[in-house]
Formats: sequence, structure tokens, C-alpha cells
Amino acid sequence: MNFIKKIFYPIGATLKYIQEHFKAMLFVLLLFLIFAPTEEANLNPVNLQEIKLVGPIFDATDVVQKIDKARENPNIRGVLLDVNSPGGAVAPSVEIAYAIKRLKEVKPVIVYASGTLASGSYYASIWASEIMVNPGSMVGSIGVVMQGADVSELMSKIGIKSQSVQAGKYKKVGTGDRAWTKYEVDELNKVIYGTYDMFTKDVADARGLKFKNRDEFANAHIFTASQAKDVGLIDSLGVKYDAKKKVQALSGVAFPEWSKEDKFDKLMKKLAAEASASIHMYFPELTLR
Repeated sequence: MNFIKKIFYPIGATLKYIQEHFKAMLFVLLLFLIFAPTEEANLNPVNLQEIKLVGPIFDATDVVQKIDKARENPNIRGVLLDVNSPGGAVAPSVEIAYAIKRLKEVKPVIVYASGTLASGSYYASIWASEIMVNPGSMVGSIGVVMQGADVSELMSKIGIKSQSVQAGKYKKVGTGDRAWTKYEVDELNKVIYGTYDMFTKDVADARGLKFKNRDEFANAHIFTASQAKDVGLIDSLGVKYDAKKKVQALSGVAFPEWSKEDKFDKLMKKLAAEASASIHMYFPELTLR
């Protein structure tokens, strides 16, 4: 009996270890799947970089950092910004736009719309060396909106009343516990139209369009790819293969080596974008759409 126990002891000990440390082993396996290389490491230095702008724009920090690093990296000769975004908040869209403008001053940058290129994401793209759009993409929606819900009737039904103290006539502009008064709507319109003027003037300046004709290319019109080209919002139609070839041609690299996004960073970015979008759903904010 002891002899048999000795023979099967290693198997039993292994099974016991797996049972006791199953969660830890599962975690290690997950890390391996995330970080494991999918192909042999390339010894040639990366000279072209792809940056993605995907989903609603509420925080531009990550994208702007990548753009600025690409601008400062002497090995990077050209950049492709792959965009599929419905737009978002004003300030982060402007941050990306000006980061692209800085990048264009020292090396070529092509914006490729793999999906939606609208509102804030279009604003972010206007100063690229060229804007190329997938033939099936939607482009435009150059406009500004601020919206919020009037929940006063619901509050009344469930017996909730709001109360506050504030200094300044306009301090409660945009709150949802009552209908907005005329002077509040006028105050919001002042902000809306001021932002719209800035948006459309930047588009006109960047794209070589006439500001006085902004109703043709702006006014929240939605265009197909070919229609957007006709009004001057984009330069060409193509697929991602064409966009990469364009970057390679403008950068002048003989042996193109594209950067690859880290799997873990990609996962974390996706989770952060989803969380940010969920949070902003519940708070009124000036957005480009």
C-alpha cells in the first residue's frame, strides 16, 4: 500500500496544488495571453505610427500624449490617426486638433476615418496633412449642442423638491429641476453660438473654405463620404490599406515598420472609454455633434 502511495504521490500533490492555486494560475494564464507576442520580434526600428481615436471624446489625455510623443520621436517619420468617433466634449476635441496641428508642422499625419468622422472627431482631424475616408463612413455634423432633462414633473410625483443657495443670476443655468427660463436659454445660446463660430472658423481656416459659406459644409449637415468630398471637408476616399500607403509615401521611408498597440493598453483604454461614456450620460455638457 505504501509503495502504491509513493507512486501516485506526485500526481496527487500536483492536483492538490492546482486546486489550491486555481485562481492564481488563471490570472497568470490571462496575463500570458495578453502579453504573449503573436509573432517573432522585429529587429527593424518602428518608423511609422498608428494612433486610434475611437468612441466618444471626453478625455483627450491619452491620444494627445501619443501624438506629442510621435512628434518628438525622431524615429517616427509619419503618423496615421484612425478615427471612428461620433464626437464629444468641446475642450478635449480642441486639444486633439491642436496636437495634430503641432505634429503636422514636423512630419506628415493622415487622418483615416474607418467609421464615423463627425462633430468633435471631425474638429480633432481638421489640421491633418490629408483626411481620407472609408467610402461607407458618415462625415460632418458640424454643430454644437447643450441638453438636459426637465425632471420637475417626476420630482413632484415622487415628492422630491430641490433647494439651493447661489450668488449670480445665471448660477443655476442648465439645472434639470425646472424648465429653463428665457434669460437662461439666451445665456446658453450665447455660449452655443460662440462655440459654433469658433468651430466653423477653424474648419474654414484649416480646410481652405469660405467662412461665409459655412451653411453649406456645417450647420450640422450629415454627409456621405463622397458628399463630404464635394463640399471640401475631406480630401479622398479609400480604405485603410490606401491610408497606410499614403503615409508611407509622404514620409519617404524605404522600409516601413508600423507600431503595434500593446494588448493590455488596448484593453484598459476600451474599459476606460466605456466608463467615461457612462458617466457623461448623466451630466449635461457642451458637446460637439
